[in-house]
Amino acid sequence: MKIQAKTPAETAIEMREMVMPNHTNNHGTVFGGTVMSWIDIAAAMVAARHCGRPVVTAHIDDIDFLAPIKMGYHVLIQASLNYVGKTSMIVGVKVTSENPYTGESRTTTRAYLTFVALDDLGRPIVVPELKPETEDDHRRFDNAKKRVQMKKDIRSSLKNK
Repeated sequence: MKIQAKTPAETAIEMREMVMPNHTNNHGTVFGGTVMSWIDIAAAMVAARHCGRPVVTAHIDDIDFLAPIKMGYHVLIQASLNYVGKTSMIVGVKVTSENPYTGESRTTTRAYLTFVALDDLGRPIVVPELKPETEDDHRRFDNAKKRVQMKKDIRSSLKNK
């Protein structure tokens, strides 16, 4: 049975959080681990929506903390599927913070996560293909393909030494 391909738009999500005192360090900015947790949750929702199966995080790649997020700020987490392999999916996540009093916003974090879909016994299972539609979808897909190849090249070179 062929599984129906999906577009990135069909499974993309946005979620919001507000930085509360329990999320912050002694500098009054959010802990990186808290942001990482929000990123992982958003990305897992995208992957699960795409394949209609339970998923697990297999790899987190290139998480970049670009700017701090202050207590009281609003946080927008946007996640979309960038690439699909046989059983794995790469989700790109962008985090933006917003000052609720001025409306000023800025990108604070970017990350790429790989998820694997699981069957009923917890084994990897084939996932639907990704059907990029927009120019942005195609750019993300091509960039993710390069990430996959770079990761393979790095692993190969490390094993040979």
